[in-house]
This record gives sequence, structure tokens and C-alpha cells, in this order.
Amino acid sequence: MSTAHSKADKKDGGVREMIVVIVQALLIAVIFRTFLFQPFNIPSGSMMPSLLIGDYVFVSKFSYGYSKYSIPFAPDLFEGRILEDAPERGDIAVFRVPSDGDKDYIKRVIGLPGDKIQMKDAVLYINDEAVPKEFLDDVSMTRPDGSKLRSRRYVETLPNGVTHYTLDSPISAAGENTAVFTVPKGHYFMMGDNRDGSSDSRFGLGAVPLELFVGKAQIIFFSIEPPARARHIWRWPNDVRFDRLMNTL
Repeated sequence: MSTAHSKADKKDGGVREMIVVIVQALLIAVIFRTFLFQPFNIPSGSMMPSLLIGDYVFVSKFSYGYSKYSIPFAPDLFEGRILEDAPERGDIAVFRVPSDGDKDYIKRVIGLPGDKIQMKDAVLYINDEAVPKEFLDDVSMTRPDGSKLRSRRYVETLPNGVTHYTLDSPISAAGENTAVFTVPKGHYFMMGDNRDGSSDSRFGLGAVPLELFVGKAQIIFFSIEPPARARHIWRWPNDVRFDRLMNTL
């Protein structure tokens, strides 16, 4: 075999090997994203102060089992869920919007199937019982445009003992007083921790069927102060929120 042919064969072999490695990496990424963890970034302030604009979280796809919405592009392969496991009150969950199956929301599970949910004077009631809510302090949070939002921070304790922070604006808002909402079977009542800055089940969203759940938010793996984005590497030294990295949810 000539030297020219040997070099050509080695070059072809190298190209084939590179293609195989790339295909394998893509398959691993698809499997990881579909069955294990999917990354999401937080673009709005509806879950402040638990999740801030500029947080990046890993969502476990296996926590509630798998529906067609667990798969990229949500192909219509099957109905319902495989290996179904029910969300728990207090979970921070990613789900598809009932009116738009292509849009992802992230909220906290507040009401379980059969629960009666109501807001009265900015206090959450579950099955006619007021959820304990303790004032902590006044805080300043950052909006997407970089401006500041003044709000009151509380700690809320749900009936199963899960505690979490909530925000309430000093100014009265529409979601502070609602009618009683009974959660249908197989559905969940979702609310943002930023009670006066969240479009959730109190409004047009309604209760969310389990089939639309994508997964449970588990950990903040990256966080950067807006308006900076993760791709703005040159801004990392000043704008990365190092105190939030790897915080569990």
C-alpha cells in the first residue's frame, strides 16, 4: 500500500471516528435530557425569592414519571404517564401550560386533587384552614430590566410542614382575594412564591393536569445577575451569584 493511500485511509478513519463520537455524545445528551435531568433558566420573577431571574436549574424528569411532554417536541406516542408518581405539596415543578402545550411554566405545588384553595386578604387557605405566614423583612429584588422591586418577605408553612419564602407587594393586588377553588381529580393547583407577580392557578392558568408535568426542580446549577446572561462570560466575575450555585430546592 502506498504512503498516499495510508494517509488517506487514516484521514477517513479519523473523520469516521469523529462522527461516531459526535453521534454518541448527542445520543447521551438526548437520553440525559429526556430521562434524567433537563436544564431550565428562570426568565421571570414569579418564583422570587426562591428562584431569581437569571437562575439556571436542573429539573429531574423521573420524579413524577414520564409523559409525552417529557420527550423533546412532545411527540404523540402515548397518553398519561409511565412510572407515575404524584407531586407533593410544596414541590417546585415545571409543567406545560394547559392552553399552550409548547410553553413551560415553573410554579410551586400548593393544592392537591380534592383540595379547596382560597386567598383571603393575602393569606392562603387550604381546606378552610389558614396557612401560617410569618413576616420576615422588607427586600429589594431585581426585575428583568435590572430595575428594583420593593416587597415584603414572609415564610409560609404548608400543611405537610414544607416551609418556603413568599413575597407580597405593599400595594393591594388582584390575587390577594379569590373565590374558593376546588382542585379536580388528577390536577394540581400551582402558585408562584411572588404572590403579586405570578400568573398561576388563581387566574387564567387554572388547575394543571398531571400529564402536563415535566419534572421537579432540584438544584440551582448557575445564577447570574440580570441583565447579564450565562453566555456573557466576560461578566461572570462581577455578576455571577456564587452564593446561589448548587443550592438545592
